[in-house]
Amino acid sequence: MDKKIHVGLIGLGKRGVGLLSILVKMEDVIVTAVSDAYEDRRLNAVDKIVSFTGSKPYYSDNYKDILNRKDIDAVIVSTSWADHINIVIDSMKAGKYVAFEVGGAYSEDECWQLVKAYEETGIPCMMLENCCYGRNELMVSNMVRKGVFGEIVHCRGGYHHDLREEVAFGRENRHYRLINYMHRNCENYPTHELGPIAKILNINRGNRMLALTSMASKARGLNEYILKNKGRQYDLADYSFAQGDVETTTIRCAHGETIVLTLDTTLPRAYSRGLVIQGTKAMYMEDNNSLFIDGVHNDYEFSWNKQWNNMEKYREQYEHPLWRNYKPDSSDSHGGMDFLVLSAFFDSVRRQVQTAIDVYDAASWMSIAAFSEQSISMGGMPVPVPDFTNGKWLNRKPSPGGIYCLDQVYEK
Repeated sequence: MDKKIHVGLIGLGKRGVGLLSILVKMEDVIVTAVSDAYEDRRLNAVDKIVSFTGSKPYYSDNYKDILNRKDIDAVIVSTSWADHINIVIDSMKAGKYVAFEVGGAYSEDECWQLVKAYEETGIPCMMLENCCYGRNELMVSNMVRKGVFGEIVHCRGGYHHDLREEVAFGRENRHYRLINYMHRNCENYPTHELGPIAKILNINRGNRMLALTSMASKARGLNEYILKNKGRQYDLADYSFAQGDVETTTIRCAHGETIVLTLDTTLPRAYSRGLVIQGTKAMYMEDNNSLFIDGVHNDYEFSWNKQWNNMEKYREQYEHPLWRNYKPDSSDSHGGMDFLVLSAFFDSVRRQVQTAIDVYDAASWMSIAAFSEQSISMGGMPVPVPDFTNGKWLNRKPSPGGIYCLDQVYEK
């Protein structure tokens, strides 16, 4: 495919608009059509596209109108958690390469439906898990592939993000998180932390997740925030929110590794994804930007006093090839990760090959939300995580090679 890729964008809320801001600046992409249920969002997107490109896109309140267009090469879905899987399935059935935004699943069944749609149509889909393309995540992955960490034993990660304003003002901003926090208690947003870890552990390509247990704290953060910012008269001030303030999930993998995921979004705190990778030869800790290598940093006093925040010392030696010459635009959201994950998707569309984050990745990562909900409801009982590859994980090869591949490192 040599021509520019014509894209349909479905879902024009905050995240959709953020993606649109990148898409209109990509030289090899034309946003041909947009769709959203709300008219003001549709019109705002049209105005943005016109202001950047001078061309007016097609727009509709019915996403199927976009799927029916023959001039659309690929679709990007950035609708709510509860809607995007059905749209992705419809996109594959319409023969469109499709990328979709992150979020947890509501049931095991919808994950299987996603897998079945791909296996029946052969049309690739890609979850836009931008954190898989984070600079530090890719550098650590490169070090793991080069053997610096030895054998990986344990990983941790979290979505540590103060979302109290976003959730509490969900009605005003038409944001779907509020209704989820009112009625669900689970690891509702697992893929930011799990995605990079799953790639490091070769999940679905020689390894898989077997089972999990989950527990959640009480829910108090949103009530405190609403009382302070909306007053006791607001009808949710004393509401018994289902979502615990801090939720923890522990996963065991086929080769004995453990993964701990933490959701922490309704208490005051600084942002962090809390990535920790522990192997037999080294350990990485995101929160203090530190690397501990056995035989290098073992002196107790030296490591205690001077080894925190030492990751940059290893940047030149272990920088991932994708980041060596990449200088994100200062206006790029999430430090350039969004541009890279979109570029990875369009690279697959152009080459007509499988995506770097495929349907089996998406199904297994998203399913953690549904299974954590089950485990919490049963007091932390273990819940099995199914094999969405139906045995193919045992000998699946890495995804198609190239600079955007996440299963191995390709030097330029």
